Amino acid sequence: MGRILCAWSPNWAIDNWRRRNPSAPQDRPFALVETARGVRRLAAVDEAARALGLFAGQKAADAAALVPELDSAEAEPAADLAALEALADWCVRFSPAVAPDAPDGLLLDVEGVSHLWGGEGALMADFRHRLGQGGIGVRLALADTPGAAWALAHHGVDGTIAAVGEQAPLLAPLPPAALRLEPQAAAQIERLGLKRLGQLMKIPRAPLGRRFGAATLMRLDQALGRAREALAFRRPATPWFARLAFAEPISAPEDMGRVSRDILEALCARLDDAGQGARRFEMAFHRVDGQAPSLSVGLAFPGRDARRLARLFAPKLETVDPGFGIEVVTLSALDVEPLAGRQTSLRQSPSRSSSSGLSRGSMHTGDAEGTSALLRFPGASVFMDPRDKPEDDGRKDEVFQWDLIDEAELAPLVDRLANRLGEERVWKSAAFESHVPELASIRAPPLAGAPHGGWDPDLPRPLRLFRRPEAIEVTAPVPDDPPIQFRWRGRVHRVSRSEGPERIAEEWWKAALSAASPAHVRDYYRVEDQEGGRFWVFRAGLYEAGQPARWWLHGLFG
Repeated sequence: MGRILCAWSPNWAIDNWRRRNPSAPQDRPFALVETARGVRRLAAVDEAARALGLFAGQKAADAAALVPELDSAEAEPAADLAALEALADWCVRFSPAVAPDAPDGLLLDVEGVSHLWGGEGALMADFRHRLGQGGIGVRLALADTPGAAWALAHHGVDGTIAAVGEQAPLLAPLPPAALRLEPQAAAQIERLGLKRLGQLMKIPRAPLGRRFGAATLMRLDQALGRAREALAFRRPATPWFARLAFAEPISAPEDMGRVSRDILEALCARLDDAGQGARRFEMAFHRVDGQAPSLSVGLAFPGRDARRLARLFAPKLETVDPGFGIEVVTLSALDVEPLAGRQTSLRQSPSRSSSSGLSRGSMHTGDAEGTSALLRFPGASVFMDPRDKPEDDGRKDEVFQWDLIDEAELAPLVDRLANRLGEERVWKSAAFESHVPELASIRAPPLAGAPHGGWDPDLPRPLRLFRRPEAIEVTAPVPDDPPIQFRWRGRVHRVSRSEGPERIAEEWWKAALSAASPAHVRDYYRVEDQEGGRFWVFRAGLYEAGQPARWWLHGLFG
């Protein structure tokens, strides 16, 4: 059972409109108006208008007749919802699990974090104070369930804190509307003389459900904790959360670097104690002006090495604008998994088992156009920034000439590239079941396990497959023979060896049968020129008398 803090702002729409329009006069009654079913009605009224007898839902014409001096403006529910979501993001300094309760409230799960303030009362007081500084008036309540917290905030005494398991006596004197029922259902219950929730609690469950429906029974069970209620948190709820608050705001880059290391060490120590590791860490910097810029880093494998994580965060800290100062830093660990300890003090030899290695694959970094830097080792290629190449430690070319690479040793490089360039730009090619060359590989995470299938070793494919085949001029004894020479990019290549053909047709079963054509058949040849270059060429279409053969170069083997 959690501990839920409900914050309700009765004048949320009015306060938001006035923040968006600070020059508007505030000394006259004010209301927001919307069109509902073709009728202009009041969507929200301020305290002055409410004191004069106006209320939300009233016809705008009736309100204008009762209060001629009423000022009004068009309601902006989309802007109010965006502001509520922004406030939910700001509230992460108090809890990692915050759910907007549209249109004018928030629900925070504060279980396990209230001790950071010295108790639930101190947390609530700080929360109210900070919202008040931003001009947001709220009613607060804290209880075991979202339903009980909502009921106490909306219909109970402001600032109520229900002790664990003790919300029922506090709910008993509240009206039926406190159960978040439809207005018609709540009104029907009151017309029958049931004015308080305590009276509903005394009715046996079976007659209560038959008389007032399953919805009333469910809402009562949710408020009392007999039924669970799912909340749609803005961020995934996680118990792996750390917070650092400062006596004075900080803004110097060296201070931000130091506190990022401190909070990483604190959270990673907790992960280590529990034998857990995380694949993603999110760090938020809460400024005094209410903004909370955030940074995130991802890992190929679950990890909890604070020093390594600090190095990944370090280049991103330069992008954080501290504004007038940062007063709180929070850190969340996401995608948490069990992580066993690993011995790292002894080096393995380059000849290692392939059970945990990356064998003869390719890892790529770059954009869709293929912009990248390349370092090679036998059977695979790794694209990376040359500045990331490790220093020489006496093992000649060992780092980039392993036939099998230990994934755990490759992971730091992958993490560095992914966090610098973006996760979508670091990938490896993985086999896909298709005989069409362009469809026989897909992008996969760089350290993903090898697929069960793979490419047929009896039908070798080039190391480099062009995104689009390039036209070549071919000389062949007869149209069905392999080429004896070809011209590609202005250079003539004389063929010394050739192998083929390998006939590949289109995947005709994926389209209309009428669309199948002999022109979509390809005859592939593996050819080698006199200089040792190996090429993958094909003739497009079947031989037709009177039609010149069309040849293309599709890839390179070396």
